[in-house]
Amino acid sequence: KGISDDIEIIPAHCMTSWFGAFGSKSGFDSLRDCFKDKVNKIYAIESGMSADPQMLWRLKENVNVVSFSDAHSYWPYRLGREATIFNFKDLSYKNIIKAIRTEIGLKGTLEVFPEYGKYHLDGHRNCDFSCDYKESMKLSKICPKCKKELTIGVEYRIEELAKEKKGYKPENAKEVIEVIPLHELISAVYDIKQLGSKKIWDVYNLLINKFGSEFNVLLNVSEDKLKEIIHEKLVRVILLNREGKLEINPGFDGVYGSIVLDEKDRLKEQKSLSEF
Repeated sequence: KGISDDIEIIPAHCMTSWFGAFGSKSGFDSLRDCFKDKVNKIYAIESGMSADPQMLWRLKENVNVVSFSDAHSYWPYRLGREATIFNFKDLSYKNIIKAIRTEIGLKGTLEVFPEYGKYHLDGHRNCDFSCDYKESMKLSKICPKCKKELTIGVEYRIEELAKEKKGYKPENAKEVIEVIPLHELISAVYDIKQLGSKKIWDVYNLLINKFGSEFNVLLNVSEDKLKEIIHEKLVRVILLNREGKLEINPGFDGVYGSIVLDEKDRLKEQKSLSEF
């Protein structure tokens, strides 16, 4: 801020266990704890993948909630998984900063379901153990397998810090849209674990070349139009995702959550695109 007041500082993935401002390992229970007398320079917090605005509203920190994604990742499918929606035509730096600081032009966020994030539940990845916050409390935060302290996730941490009950919504609450990224949907349907595989990219690029953008495919394109170029099983999963009806096995201790599909929803035979 000594260089320029136009520089904006936003705590990223604010609930992440090890590096988030509110994380269980951070040592801070509030923005004031973290930023002291400079807390009035913090206008927004970034939700990260393991939390969403509905969870953060309960903290009553009186800041805007924004959402971004991994601009630092070298994996293309990590880009744009979450985003902030602005409501103005001139996408200038000053307008973006003004929206973040004042809410004027800040429409909402595009999020993944927080269960998909890597630190949603408590657990130990090396022990292949995870549990929700209620079970973790019964265990006194101790892993039943190795007897060491669990990595405490976002769900538990929210319950520790929340000033409001689950379901609280402030008057100035912004729009929240939650969907799992397209690569993960294709991966689940085709039962391919490597998100960068040629098969997944082929299907992904087919959709993007036809419909323009990933969010357009996830949120807007009709069922009939989707069925013209991709298998009906993938169409079904895209629609379930859009409606918030996908079952997700929650992430924990650095392990991403995963989509749970019945065998009937999977494509075991790796058919060519021409068959669709």
